[in-house]
Amino acid sequence: MQADYKKIYTDLILEKYPFKQIEYQSFLNKKKWNCLDVIQLNNMLFPNKAFENSSQKHKSYDKESILEILRYQKEKELNNSQLAKYFKLSRNTIALWKKKYWI
Repeated sequence: MQADYKKIYTDLILEKYPFKQIEYQSFLNKKKWNCLDVIQLNNMLFPNKAFENSSQKHKSYDKESILEILRYQKEKELNNSQLAKYFKLSRNTIALWKKKYWI
């Protein structure tokens, strides 16, 4: 069972940031959310607090998000180190994903 991120973030925006509701309307109108949407919206709402001094050990990504990250790497012609730095992942994680998903 997965958390209903749409409801969580909708309630958060309506209660704490009602003035930002129009700005984030495109996210709130999405029918299906993936891990990257959650991370991106979280970074937009809390730009200075996002993942600072937090452990990256407990982050998980679904297959759709992993493939999107790997597509981003191809589009931008990034190496594993550059991609890892951009998404705050380890280079080994990216190498494992590439090996697992044959990209």
